[in-house]
Amino acid sequence: MPVKLADFRTTEKSWWCPGCGDFGVLSALQKALVDLQKEPHEVAIVAGIGCSGKIGNYINCYNIHTTHGRTLPVATGLKLANRRLTVIAAGGDGDGYAIGMGHFMHALRRNVDITYLVMDNHVYGLTKGQVSPTSDAGFVTKSTPSGNVEHPVRPLELALASGCGFVAQGFSGWVPQLIELIKAGVQHRGFALINAISPCVTYNLVNTYDFYRERLKKVEDLPGYDPTDRAKALQAVIEHDGLLTGVLYRREGPSYEDQLPGFRAEPIVEQDLHLAPEEFEKLLAEFR
Repeated sequence: MPVKLADFRTTEKSWWCPGCGDFGVLSALQKALVDLQKEPHEVAIVAGIGCSGKIGNYINCYNIHTTHGRTLPVATGLKLANRRLTVIAAGGDGDGYAIGMGHFMHALRRNVDITYLVMDNHVYGLTKGQVSPTSDAGFVTKSTPSGNVEHPVRPLELALASGCGFVAQGFSGWVPQLIELIKAGVQHRGFALINAISPCVTYNLVNTYDFYRERLKKVEDLPGYDPTDRAKALQAVIEHDGLLTGVLYRREGPSYEDQLPGFRAEPIVEQDLHLAPEEFEKLLAEFR
């Protein structure tokens, strides 16, 4: 039977604030998986810490809620153990671009076939409104009462400069476009970053839905835009101060696991890992 939207829904009550941008991201992700006709048992979500980290609880599939900043290494291990799974890492700008930044940069260069969906709201919502890595300079929060004096992290520029093979940005206020971006990211062979602008209606009253609707531009509306030209993609992101949506850059090529010598097609979870006593002893002898 065809997969339906109800197949990816759970009965757990959401703890997100009414109007939270994460609702749009959740809806887009569920609809994308239905459009791709993925079965719930074929999908695994690895979620981080923060409001966005609860997204796995609201989707009926495998779900790992991991420790702060460790979303990508867990997702990487999961994909390498069972490459038949559609693995989606999900988290916020704090989890991904602060404590998780080291893992983020290495995941980009490794190019493991996972999709990273970051819900970027420019503020720490779970801990009640502190400055985040992507907060704009001058932004007033509980932790920066005189205004943020730090320059914000630029995730799109970092991803493009580091050679990420699929870089996209969506907006939770434009769900139809976000659905297509998630589908494209899942279908891309290799690491796919989808930065989803997801307004926090409680603790960020600057970067609102209206703020983004007035300023965001879709790359397909830029004359002659070529998503296969990395240099021009980077130039466009800089010129528009990151306020672009769509597939910013896409490069086809083998994934990390495709290039591993001797990497077997069947998942580790389906391989016979039993060792005879003599084989085990021989293995131990190598380390004595």
